[in-house]
Amino acid sequence: MVRTNQQGNSKMNHIVRRAKIVATNRPKMILFGALIVGGLLFHLATRVPSAHRLELEKLRAQVSSHRSVLASKDAMLREKENKIQMLEDKLHEAEAKLYEAKAAREDLQKKLDQASVRQIRTKVVQDVPTPMPTPQPVYTPDDRKFGSSGIDLVKRYHSIGQKGATLWMTGFSGSGKSTIGKRLEEVLIADYRKHTYRLDGDNLRNGLNSGLTMTPGDRKENVRRVGEVSALFAEAGVITVASLISPYRADRDRVRDLHVKKGLPFFEVFVDVPIDEAKSRDPKGVYAKWKSGEIKGLTGLDAPYEKPNNPEIVLRSDKMSLDEEVREIIKALAQAGVLTATENTPKWYPTLIPPDGGMAWEAPKMSTYSIAAANDFPKVLLSDIDLQWVQCIGEGWAAPLKGFMREGVLLQTLHYNSMLVDPFDLTGDANFAQKQTDYDDYSTKLQLGDRVDMSVPIILPITAASKEMIEGKKTITLVAPTGKSVAVLTDPEIYDYRKEEVITRVFGGIDPEHPYIKEMLKSGPYLLGGEIELLERIRYNDGMDNYRLTPAELRERFVAAGADAVYAFQTRNPTHAGHAYLMQDAGRQLNAMGYKKPLLWLTPLGGWTKSDDMPLDVRINQHKVVIEEGMLPADTVMAIWPSPMIYAGPTEVQWHCKSRRNVGARFFITGRDPAGIKRSKAPGQMTPGGDFYDGNHGRYVLQTSPGLGEMKILSFAKVYYDKTTNKMGPPDKSRKSDFLSISGSTMRALAKKGAPPCPDVIAEDWEETKPCIPNGFMVENGWKLMIQYYQDPKNTKWIGYSRMMSEPLVATDRQFVQKGKFGKPTWSLFFQDNKGENISPWHDLELYPSGGDSDAAVVNMMVEIPMGRMEKLEVNKETEHNPIMQDVKNNQPRYYRYGVPFFNYGMLPQTWENPDKKDEDGHMGDGDPLDVMEIGSKQLETGTVVEVKVLGVYSLIDQGEVDYKIIVINKDDPLASSLRTPEDIDRTVRERLVDWLKMYKTAEGKAVNELTSDRMEGPLKAMSIIKETNEYWREGRRSKLI
Repeated sequence: MVRTNQQGNSKMNHIVRRAKIVATNRPKMILFGALIVGGLLFHLATRVPSAHRLELEKLRAQVSSHRSVLASKDAMLREKENKIQMLEDKLHEAEAKLYEAKAAREDLQKKLDQASVRQIRTKVVQDVPTPMPTPQPVYTPDDRKFGSSGIDLVKRYHSIGQKGATLWMTGFSGSGKSTIGKRLEEVLIADYRKHTYRLDGDNLRNGLNSGLTMTPGDRKENVRRVGEVSALFAEAGVITVASLISPYRADRDRVRDLHVKKGLPFFEVFVDVPIDEAKSRDPKGVYAKWKSGEIKGLTGLDAPYEKPNNPEIVLRSDKMSLDEEVREIIKALAQAGVLTATENTPKWYPTLIPPDGGMAWEAPKMSTYSIAAANDFPKVLLSDIDLQWVQCIGEGWAAPLKGFMREGVLLQTLHYNSMLVDPFDLTGDANFAQKQTDYDDYSTKLQLGDRVDMSVPIILPITAASKEMIEGKKTITLVAPTGKSVAVLTDPEIYDYRKEEVITRVFGGIDPEHPYIKEMLKSGPYLLGGEIELLERIRYNDGMDNYRLTPAELRERFVAAGADAVYAFQTRNPTHAGHAYLMQDAGRQLNAMGYKKPLLWLTPLGGWTKSDDMPLDVRINQHKVVIEEGMLPADTVMAIWPSPMIYAGPTEVQWHCKSRRNVGARFFITGRDPAGIKRSKAPGQMTPGGDFYDGNHGRYVLQTSPGLGEMKILSFAKVYYDKTTNKMGPPDKSRKSDFLSISGSTMRALAKKGAPPCPDVIAEDWEETKPCIPNGFMVENGWKLMIQYYQDPKNTKWIGYSRMMSEPLVATDRQFVQKGKFGKPTWSLFFQDNKGENISPWHDLELYPSGGDSDAAVVNMMVEIPMGRMEKLEVNKETEHNPIMQDVKNNQPRYYRYGVPFFNYGMLPQTWENPDKKDEDGHMGDGDPLDVMEIGSKQLETGTVVEVKVLGVYSLIDQGEVDYKIIVINKDDPLASSLRTPEDIDRTVRERLVDWLKMYKTAEGKAVNELTSDRMEGPLKAMSIIKETNEYWREGRRSKLI
């Protein structure tokens, strides 16, 4: 029993000592300690002997006394803490007022200093010959330019492709600062590839700010330290996201002033939520602790928060989604040029993405030359394809290219699918892409430039004659196939066209029947590089120019539509449900990403296409009804893309994507086999008739392309028609029999036979019989257009691709009747007499001038093709009254492609090269009137009848037939009196005539023509031929052969 009591006493003494220790601890421990002691005493009282109960009662009394004393001390301590808090608040207010007073004093001092300087300068001018130095401000322009490290800030930012900046995110605890900051950091790094770092309590409290508490003084120091670090980061080019409550306006303003003085972008981001919303969130539990009394001085409750007066960004995180908040911040950064290291950022960024070459790149400007002035420069003829490339360059689709490729740029394109640019002049040679290729330059400085995507050769082939004509010239005029001057090219660079190298690099093989390769092989042996400027906007006058919008106009359209993202889809086919599925699903994907108003941009290819592709006008009309009938969104923007199609598979699809990126599309849709084509069955093909490219390669290459920049690819596999839903979509492997594969060839065959819509339930044997078009595959009126075209594909009314149309240049001194549209095979020009009756220019016009002498070397010429025009017009021998008509091949109008005619071309009436008569060398006549080339200085209109002086003749041999070319000059031309024989004609003109006659058909892929002699025979020989063919004509008329 004694042992038990001793044990109890020892235990009791230990507990009492612990109780006393606890009772004397900090006030917040009183309640906890009292509860423990009371509980233990009760426990002991039930276990100890009754002899000790009196002593326990005494101890209880002592504990109660201690509790009262400690409660009194706790109240006194609270009172002292409140007084300290009030004093610190007053001190902070005083410091803020002092800061404002100092700022005011500095402003006043500056004004006084400036006034003093003016007074000093005035006094110096009056009294002293030596000027006094001007007082310098604390931060000079050089300080703002070079920053703390002494490195030019602009150069630093240009080098890394972004500006440094500070985003100061302020607001209540629980407002969402850290959440927004984390997501913003992720997006800027992952999507925009921008150096970004976030500063907040998580990475500051254990290091830089580890010794700071929550007192107002420490809060102020916390803001100061983070502000200094943010400014250093911003100088280094880092986008710094500082997430701090920072409740006091004066503290935040000091950080702002620090950035302003250093010339650094600063954005105060006010994350504005009601305090009740922040309390309901309470991610760190601070509001719960405040409510329980564990903490005091919580911002927004019992400590002040001073809202920003003019924050750059305000985010209502209780009303905005996280993605919306991030996009709002990115928009502000983009508009300030932070993401692009540029000034004067256009309003469309970042909704639309910058072109290749960056914001600093500018599209070629309109030329300051008038068309009249440009017509005096040497001229180079453009093909339809060349003109389409001119439009791509001149309007900015091919950025950063500003002209036809020089050889250095072409080599980069062929070997790297890219080109070097230096928009910020980091190499000291920013315009190297616009300079002559220099193979004697061995420096490697160009490696400091940036590489941008450039996968296809944008080149201008020229003939040997054009090369000779423009060598040594500084400015060249580019002429459309209609004869219209469209652009000037400066500082020309002429180099060899290494066709095999270009073709194999671009296409991965050579197939002479590949449609674009075929065009390349027919073109001239040289390439002309140089920068271009449009003389005026290119218009084709084909009824579709309202769908030809420039990149600048498209950006304006996208912004006006309120789009927050643009997704582009290219097509050279009619739109059916498969295409619609890709575009519809792409819109759904963008909605899921958080975009509120994604805008679809449908971009039908408008340039050159192979002959069996669907014509451009049919496609445009079909796309219109697809949109009108609701298969695509009603706000879809349809605009023609001007590029030619080159059918180069994976290489070309990168160009398709790049040019849409240059307009600003952030997303590009691609499906299976973009830009694909079949091989021909020409000898030497490894897989005759097979696919030139694997159907999956184009999409895969595009997805992994290094030049995408901010653009994202929306990639789709092949889709099928689902018979159970009458819609297109991905196949379900569990019910393969429900899906139909409707190929392009199947669609064409169905349209050709005018297939009607299928019933709701499609027959099981549909794939074998194909009696109808499945419901929902194409909108009703769109299908009707398909039937109209495929049942009459040879009709000349269709417009295959963008081909410039023009009005004929017709004489005004005679009476004519025009039928059909000029530029179409149906156009014709009928001559009429004074009574309005149709007459024949071949038979009814006189060969010799009225009152003229048949022995004199003067005859009447009727002009068919005016000087400088490329339309091949000729008198039609088979049609009654022999109207002038467009020469046609394969049901398409023909044009001169070799060069710009420097002569007026026509015929001599009442002459006939009899195909039954042979010349002295045994050559038959070609059955046509005599051809005439007038070499005067004036353009003569079609249908003009003019007296000309005969100078000589060339004899051209074509497939065993002789085709005489009579050389003449307008009798009224200033040079006519000085020209009598071929030797009087300028040697250069004679050489150009010989070159033209031999070579002009080579531009069509034909052989070189043969002349009996390169030497022009004189007027006597020419007149003898004229008289002879006049006699043949008379015989032919008498015998009714003609």
